[in-house]
Amino acid sequence: MAERRQIAFAFPHTPLLTEADFLPSPANRQALDFLAHTAGWPQRRLALWGASGAGKTHLLHIWARNHGAQIIPGPALSHPAWPESPIALDDADQVPSEPALLHLLNATAEAGYPLLITSAIPPGRIRAALPDLASRLRATTAVEIGPADEAFLASLLARLLAERQLPVAAALQAWLLTRLPRTPGAIQEAVARLDRAALAAGSGVTRPLAAQALADLFHDDLVTRPA
Repeated sequence: MAERRQIAFAFPHTPLLTEADFLPSPANRQALDFLAHTAGWPQRRLALWGASGAGKTHLLHIWARNHGAQIIPGPALSHPAWPESPIALDDADQVPSEPALLHLLNATAEAGYPLLITSAIPPGRIRAALPDLASRLRATTAVEIGPADEAFLASLLARLLAERQLPVAAALQAWLLTRLPRTPGAIQEAVARLDRAALAAGSGVTRPLAAQALADLFHDDLVTRPA
C-alpha cells in the first residue's frame, strides 16, 4: 500500500487588532495620549504616521471600535463619499484619488465627525497636486510612532509567535532578535516566514530552519548551519 503523505494547508493569518493585544511602549505613548482625548483634536483630525509595523493600523482599529467609526482602507477611497459616522482612514498616503480624499476631509469637518488617518509619512509630506488638499494635510495634527525599543521588539516577537501558535524556545527568540533588523516590520516578516517554513518542513522552528528562511533578513553573514 502506498504511503499516504500528510498535506499541510496554509491558512491566511488574521492579526489580532484588539485593545488587549496592543503593546504599549515609549514609542507610541504620545499617540495613545492623543487617541484618549479625541475631543481635543484640532479641527477634529489626527494623523498617526510611522514605519511599517509600528502599530498604526492596530491603533486605528482600536479607536474605530471605541468611537463607532467606519474604517476605510486608503487604496479603496477612489470616489467621494459622505460620512455617516466618525472615519478611520488607514494608509492615507495610498489613496488613489485626490478629489476623494479632499472631499472626505471637508465632509467630516462639515458633519462634525472626528477623522483619524494613518500614513507611512507625515501628512504634510503626502504629494498632493490639489492646493486645497495639500493645505488641509499640512494643517492636520500629526503624531509619529517612533522607533521601537528592545523590550517592545521582544514582546512583539513573542506575541506574534503566540498568535500563530508557533512554539519557539526563548533562547531561539533571543538569537533571532540579535540578528533581525530592529523594526516591527522586520519582526512581522520574520514570523510570517518562519510559519511558512515550519509548515512546509512539517517540523518545529529550529535554528537551521530559521537561518535558512531568514538569511536575507539577517544583518550578518550567518550561514545556514547553527552557530
